[in-house]
Amino acid sequence: MAPRHKVEAMTDQATAPEADSQDIPGKPTSASRTTLSHIMTHNDTNLLGTVHGGVIMKLVDDAAGAVAGRHSGGPAVTASMDEMAFLEPVRVGDLVHVKAQVNWTGRTSMEVGVRVLAERWNESAPPTQVGSAYLVFAAVDADGRPRRVPPVLPETERDRRRYQEAQIRRTHRLARRRAILELRERRAAEGFAD
Repeated sequence: MAPRHKVEAMTDQATAPEADSQDIPGKPTSASRTTLSHIMTHNDTNLLGTVHGGVIMKLVDDAAGAVAGRHSGGPAVTASMDEMAFLEPVRVGDLVHVKAQVNWTGRTSMEVGVRVLAERWNESAPPTQVGSAYLVFAAVDADGRPRRVPPVLPETERDRRRYQEAQIRRTHRLARRRAILELRERRAAEGFAD
């Protein structure tokens, strides 16, 4: 992961891809879509005997990182995880599938959406969704500086919906960051030391 102040600066630079990335050819959503599958073992469990949330989060970050690197054509670092929802417990012996795709792109950043599915390794029942997450990645060059990313080209109505929802999440993320910074500045001006 990149230092927090550096990543925040990188993700603030994101703009609508139509306005800022016209000289970089776009890539369709399907070009970088990835599925990572892993069977859960006793090494992955928590004190309750189910798979530790941190294990699932690492798989989510790994799959999202692969997608971000494939879409951007090079290294990309995790800037933030907007949301990680655990919907069902995962058990030892579950085959976990982590499906990831780029939902939205800015100038140097990308939102990657991830769905986590689980199925018993020895059963033919359809997988159950056990989690979901949204991560923001910033593309970086060899020196760790932000670099441009190709715009994502949504291919289906579902892709277009995900793109629009990602824009809403970005607006809320930036507004929340501004509100927190303003509060800290106001408290500092009032003499409160943190």
